[in-house]
Amino acid sequence: MKRLFSILAISGLMAFGTVSATTNANTATVTVASITQDDEAPAEEVGFHQELKKRFIEGGPGFMGIVLLCLILGLAIAIERIIFLNLSTTNTKKLTQEVEDALSSGGVDAAKEVCRNTKGPIASIFYQGLDRTDEGIEAAEKAVIAYGGVQMGQLEKNVSWISLFIALAPMLGFMGTVIGMIQAFDKIEAAGDMNPSLVAGGIKVALLTTVFGLVVAIILQIFYNYIIAKIDSIVNDMEDASISLMDLLIRNKK
Repeated sequence: MKRLFSILAISGLMAFGTVSATTNANTATVTVASITQDDEAPAEEVGFHQELKKRFIEGGPGFMGIVLLCLILGLAIAIERIIFLNLSTTNTKKLTQEVEDALSSGGVDAAKEVCRNTKGPIASIFYQGLDRTDEGIEAAEKAVIAYGGVQMGQLEKNVSWISLFIALAPMLGFMGTVIGMIQAFDKIEAAGDMNPSLVAGGIKVALLTTVFGLVVAIILQIFYNYIIAKIDSIVNDMEDASISLMDLLIRNKK
């Protein structure tokens, strides 16, 4: 009987030890897994800014820096043009009505005062036309056409630089691609073996410069198209307003 109790006691201790060992092993596994997940979490939570910075450095500061300069200069010019064009936008119908009322009530001087107090190229064109009414309708029309060309030149100022940066950015990226490929083939020639690890770095640099150049060109192209559309809208308003002004002057002469 004592031997039986001894055997049962030993069996119980062994079972308890096995369960404890299994529990401890599971706990250790969970702990290690949690620590591993905690260590891997920061690596997975890399933000867009860090990734962009990493890719920029990998692409090389040479061509990537030049392409970035194209982006900065192009955006600066685009933002300046957008602000200028928005300030140059005028309510043409309202201005025409005010000039017509001023001509009817106070004459040419009152209409010129309305134009002086209104911002934008259309008001400036109206002022130049009204200022030549004493010389005749033909002189006023010539003044409107000539000054309209001047205002159009001011609207299109520096826009050609944006188109230059749009063309320059991808070309610089392609140049970086060519240089990266040349470096890759130089490494193959020096090693005398077609090892993928030798050419991977050069090809990676080539692809990064190309992608960055294309991204810069796409961004600037969007701004460029918006600016061109805005200029066309203002020019159309200028032409319509000039015709309306000539009609007003002819009616006022009669």
